[in-house]
Amino acid sequence: MVSLVSFLVRRILQGVLIILLVSFGIFAVLRLVPGDPARLVLGPMASDQVVEATAREMGLRDPIPIQYVHWLGAALHGDLGQSYIRALNGSQVAESQGGLAQAGKAHVLDLIGRALPYTLQLSALALLFAAIIAIPLGIAGGMRSGEWPDKLVLYVSSAFVSIPNFWLAVVLALVVTAQLHLIPSIGYQGFSYTILPAFVIAIEMSPIFMRSLSSSVSGARQRGFVSLAEIRGLSRWRIFFGHILRNAAVPVLNLFGVQIGALLGGILIVEFIFNYPGIGLLTVQAVLQRDFPVIQGVAVLSAVLFIVINILVDLVSTWIDPRLDF
Repeated sequence: MVSLVSFLVRRILQGVLIILLVSFGIFAVLRLVPGDPARLVLGPMASDQVVEATAREMGLRDPIPIQYVHWLGAALHGDLGQSYIRALNGSQVAESQGGLAQAGKAHVLDLIGRALPYTLQLSALALLFAAIIAIPLGIAGGMRSGEWPDKLVLYVSSAFVSIPNFWLAVVLALVVTAQLHLIPSIGYQGFSYTILPAFVIAIEMSPIFMRSLSSSVSGARQRGFVSLAEIRGLSRWRIFFGHILRNAAVPVLNLFGVQIGALLGGILIVEFIFNYPGIGLLTVQAVLQRDFPVIQGVAVLSAVLFIVINILVDLVSTWIDPRLDF
């Protein structure tokens, strides 16, 4: 119990440090990008005097470390700032006049709160599809190492890796949606609009899990405890679930924690192509519009999700294999 508490405290402190470094790095880079955020807020028709006054009012003329400290203090109280572009409904570009710099602008936390459920739904379905593809093939390849199931895993994973996710997304949208009218995919008007984007992400994710699971199962089969279990007369299913699969699951789980970043990157591209109203589309639009507060908020959210998921993965891995040390 003491080791568990020590582990959690250590990982949380490491996570806080990572979040601080990531948030400050992105905050500083965004402030060094050419262009005046005050001009973005006020619009092109505002006078230079009004832009300068607004910039000073928003603290944009303070040194970057001071700006960051102010932002961090507000963030700790649940305020990630306001969008430079989006109106309160989060769906349209708002232009400001004179002293109404931030009036009527949406809060970043509200924008993220509206987009996050869609991305979570997409991610969950993509992981389900990836599991349906990778687990049966990976297990079959590992249990029949060197035979045709193992070769099938190699061929399928190589084919999936060779398919660019943006190309697959465009092809599926054109063929399945536009021509065959089987599954809708552009925008979002119900759960069915999640299927094709999730499938594209699953095709991108499944090869590495497929190969990792195949390798882990094959390695576990060759361990001494499997031979000992066979000598003891345990059933094949008990050996498979209790020994082979249990030991093969830990490396795959650890790999999943590492691949969270790749999952977020794939979601960003796929949501933009399918105009899916999640965090990915919100991020791309914020980048195109140079909406710095939104970019900053999404970056912090991504870092937090990455850290939390990796901590959970470590806990589950230790539960599966108590021999692992915190």
